[in-house]
Amino acid sequence: MVRLRFLALATACLVGITMTAQAGPCTKEIIQVQNRIRRAAPGPSTGPTGTQTIGAQLHHQPTPGSVETAETRARADGQAALERARQADAAGDADACAKALGEARALYGL
Repeated sequence: MVRLRFLALATACLVGITMTAQAGPCTKEIIQVQNRIRRAAPGPSTGPTGTQTIGAQLHHQPTPGSVETAETRARADGQAALERARQADAAGDADACAKALGEARALYGL
């Protein structure tokens, strides 16, 4: 029983060390942004946003379909920015990762 516990503890330590060694230059920042996104209470003031459309500038009322399309596009843009950050992080490109995270923060209003 003692050997089994020791083996489990040794395995957990080894996995933790391996994961730390594989972390990229902005892994912690990516995790922080993802956690802030997850913790945000659902509602009209949370989630990704897009740019204002010409129709909005002309004082046209949005239709339910146009609102849904805009929300879908904003979510896709936010997820794409996070994915670019993950890819840059995996490649070790700190500058590209920081740029993508900046885009994600702007889209999510963080």
